[in-house]
Amino acid sequence: MSLNYIKNFYEGCVKPPTVISQFHTLFFGSIRMFFLGVLGFAVYGNEALHFSCDPDKREINLFCYNQFRPITPQVFWALQLVIVLVPGATFHLYAACKSINQECILQKPIYTVIYILSVVLRISLEVIAFWLQIHLFGFQVKPLYLCDAASLEKKYTIIKCMVPEHFEKTIFLIAMYTFTVITMVLCVAEVFEIIFRRLYFLIKH
Repeated sequence: MSLNYIKNFYEGCVKPPTVISQFHTLFFGSIRMFFLGVLGFAVYGNEALHFSCDPDKREINLFCYNQFRPITPQVFWALQLVIVLVPGATFHLYAACKSINQECILQKPIYTVIYILSVVLRISLEVIAFWLQIHLFGFQVKPLYLCDAASLEKKYTIIKCMVPEHFEKTIFLIAMYTFTVITMVLCVAEVFEIIFRRLYFLIKH
């Protein structure tokens, strides 16, 4: 029985009930994760090592880098990917436990509503992640960062720090914003597809 649950869960995740959702799974699982995993590491992998301040002391560099990056972009985007996957994974796990096939999702109102709610929750999580990304990283990485080091030592107030590869990071930020917006658009389109297919099913029967 447990093997059937796993099989149903896998099929639900790989072959969701809508065409847009299938494209979203491909887009989400392939392009976005490849972009983050490969290019994200190349751009941000050694950022802390190359982040330098004046005076160039290890403790000052670490202090100012932690101020510059309360959370590293790779960790933030990885958490975003995992958290956004939770609503859909939860629904497909529920469907697997109840032995609900993909056709029943669009045929029975209760399953349709639950699935739509999972998509709406996914949109909400993407919006929250979008807002947090703006708050944490902005839209542009400047080459110079002014660090408030008054709490580190009294003789230091504002320290100038150089941000490595700032232009590449700006391009990557814009790309990640674009991925988030595309994902939100796909989720909204998926809701409309579900509604239209549900109406078509009701008219047909």
